[in-house]
Amino acid sequence: MGQVIKYFNKSKQKVEEEKIYGGDAVRFFYENPIGSVLESLVSNKFISKIYGAMQSSGLSSRKIPDFLDKFEIEAELYEKGSITEKSFENSFKSFNEFFIRKFKAGKRSFKKDLKVLPAFCEARYFGYSELEDDSTFPVKGTLWSPSEVLRNDKWNEVFQGGPAMIARLCPVDYHRYHYPDNGKTIDQYSVNGPLHSVNPLALKVKPDLLKKNERRISIIETENFGKLAYVEVGATCVGKIVQSFDENKPFKRGDEKGYFLFGGSTVILFGEKGKWKVSKEIEENTSKGLEVLVELGEEVGNLII
Repeated sequence: MGQVIKYFNKSKQKVEEEKIYGGDAVRFFYENPIGSVLESLVSNKFISKIYGAMQSSGLSSRKIPDFLDKFEIEAELYEKGSITEKSFENSFKSFNEFFIRKFKAGKRSFKKDLKVLPAFCEARYFGYSELEDDSTFPVKGTLWSPSEVLRNDKWNEVFQGGPAMIARLCPVDYHRYHYPDNGKTIDQYSVNGPLHSVNPLALKVKPDLLKKNERRISIIETENFGKLAYVEVGATCVGKIVQSFDENKPFKRGDEKGYFLFGGSTVILFGEKGKWKVSKEIEENTSKGLEVLVELGEEVGNLII
């Protein structure tokens, strides 16, 4: 049967078991000795992106109805695809078009209290208010620092010892990510790497994956939370990390920053020490090894006053 993944659902206030998309494959590649040898081929960026691109074909749309049913996705939350005259499940030209579906107006909103850091994506969160030497971030028994993720001497020390959050997006989730506050982009760059799975089952076997995978990094200056390092991490079969916002322009709280095409993905957020702290709910569950599923725009952190 293999290991299961449990998380705390913030909106329902209870622990749930995750339905893993491609769970058998993940377990084979990361729990089976033969699979672990083959995994290096799957994580090859070229192969992974070809598979991700296949999700843009017309044929890929055929799996949408079964996907909706199996993972109990609430269709009424989302806008239809580009074929608007058809039913929701048949309105998308491809699986990728469905994968980057948008919420209907009013279905999600960002906290207006400027002391509250809102969820920048709808995801499962781990978080620490300070990354100290004994922090095990993001999984038990593992320590890595902002410098290992950012790989940039200009910014490594800025975020040392500050708060950190990792938001994991499952393939069944909304795959667009947003700005948590008003501000502007002061730097942006990419770090090359492979595309390993970011599933917790994979991280338990290879806990350094998130500092090795391909990632796109933006340093943003916000009005209320200081400088933030916003890191979009690629994963197995992610076709592309897309920046949909013009980073030469200032942004507002809740503006869409970009989206991931097909695949499970992750966003990491680092902050400056003493500026803000992770919400009590996330910090307490992180200490238990439980991610917290948070809806887009809901509280994930607070200013330190």
